[in-house]
Amino acid sequence: MTSLLVIIVLVLLSVAIWQMTKIFDLTQVGNKKDNSQVATDNDNNIQGYLMFGFLAFLYIFTIFGLLKWGHLVLSNPASEHGSDYDNLMMISFAIIFFVQAITQALLHYFAYKYRGKQGNTALYFADNDKLEFIWTIIPVIVLAGLILYGLYTWTNIMFVDEDEDVMVVELYAKQFNWEARYSGADNVLGKANVRLIEGVNTMGVDMTDPNAQDDISTTELHLPKGKKILFKLRSQDVLHSAYMPHFRAQMNCVPGMVTQFAFKPIYTTDEMRQDEKMVEKVSTINKIRAKKTAELAAQGKPGLDPYTFDYLLLCNKICGASHYNMQMKIVVDTPQDFQNWLKGKGTIAKAVNDDKAAKAAQNAPVSVPAPAKKPDTTVVATAEATVVSK
Repeated sequence: MTSLLVIIVLVLLSVAIWQMTKIFDLTQVGNKKDNSQVATDNDNNIQGYLMFGFLAFLYIFTIFGLLKWGHLVLSNPASEHGSDYDNLMMISFAIIFFVQAITQALLHYFAYKYRGKQGNTALYFADNDKLEFIWTIIPVIVLAGLILYGLYTWTNIMFVDEDEDVMVVELYAKQFNWEARYSGADNVLGKANVRLIEGVNTMGVDMTDPNAQDDISTTELHLPKGKKILFKLRSQDVLHSAYMPHFRAQMNCVPGMVTQFAFKPIYTTDEMRQDEKMVEKVSTINKIRAKKTAELAAQGKPGLDPYTFDYLLLCNKICGASHYNMQMKIVVDTPQDFQNWLKGKGTIAKAVNDDKAAKAAQNAPVSVPAPAKKPDTTVVATAEATVVSK
């Protein structure tokens, strides 16, 4: 309702401004005014100077943006392939900024130099093969280089040798959370199907598959440092996207099919927390949170907890109303800490069997003990009379 009222007010305000403009035009009737709508030399000079002003604005705002928000970019990549990804991005940015600086300067300079003047006529070129070759071949060479380098980088990132020692982990997306499934000692994930989802088997694992008997399901993703992880990605309902920004990793989770992505973590969570750039970012965030906490305290409301860095798995597709809340904590451990954590987790097969046993116990008929047989009072009375008479 509020949005509708705002729209109505804006429409009425626009109508009022339009009407006031018409009234102003009527008040100017009779005044000498050039209504030819043909630009004069003065108009062209003003437009030329404005072009230079806009060019200055572009450069100043670009430099200001880099100084003001440049520190907000992600710090050191936490995966082995992350440096290649960052190099490709920085090369692309450098080329874009270089080309933008030259082309914008030339565009605005020529707009000023060749502005309209009384009596001047434009020089017409039907064609110029040399110029057309230059401005065609240069972008072709630059873009071809970027594309080839990008394909080379992407191939190195996506290629997984079948004989390579990798750990297989499944990430299962659904509205609006994540589950992880570890492949167990055999390093082979059991089959799964959305139609098999029932009770504690929330990932639809096929419990008749021998490879599924040692699979482990968790709601927090732990990864060992220095071990290449091959992620198998599935979706239960709609299109999701597994996005792990600090690892420079992202892959869509598509209903009805399995996609994959692999990377090797190179920093534990504790090591990343001690990174100089990360320490500075956390400090900046906590200063902002402390300021907000003071405002909340003045209003009698509870404050915000201090922020502590954690790796996160996010959904990078707008998958529904609670998309913003679809995230999972990622913890990168040392290999030994990871093994200790994994040993404490039960398998999916055990959880399913325990659930079946509990349900069977609940549904079992309750045995009622037979009532004790009452003594025959007639026989007892006769016996007592016999004893008395003797």
